Amino acid sequence: MNTPNDLKYTRNHEWVKDNGDGTAIVGITDFAQSELGDIVFVEVESVGSEYSQDEVFGSIEAVKTVSDLYIPLSGKIIEINDELDSTPELVNNHPYGDGWIIKMEYTDPSELESLLSADDYQSITG
Repeated sequence: MNTPNDLKYTRNHEWVKDNGDGTAIVGITDFAQSELGDIVFVEVESVGSEYSQDEVFGSIEAVKTVSDLYIPLSGKIIEINDELDSTPELVNNHPYGDGWIIKMEYTDPSELESLLSADDYQSITG
C-alpha cells in the first residue's frame, strides 16, 4: 500500500496535502480505494460550501458500495476535480495524483495537528 510521507491522513481514509498558503488538496487514500474497488462515481457538494472538520462533504460510489467523504479540516471547497465526472477511475489509478477530489481553503491551521502522519495511518490500516 502506498502512503506518501509528505501527506497527512484521517481515520476516515482521506489524505491532505497542505499547500502552505491556507489551502489544501484532499483525496482518498490508496488503502481506501483498494477496499472500495472500482470507483464509478464521485459526488461532492458545490464550490463555496463550508464545513466543520469531519463533516460529510460528498460520497464516492464503487461497483458494490457507497461511502461518505469527510472533510479533514474546517473550511470551504474552492475547487472540485472535474476530471472525475468523466473518469472517476482516476481515484483508483492515481489516488495521490490525478485522482484528487477537492481543493479547500481551511480556516483553522491548528486542525492540521490532529491529522495522522503516514506511519500513524499505516498503523491503523495494518
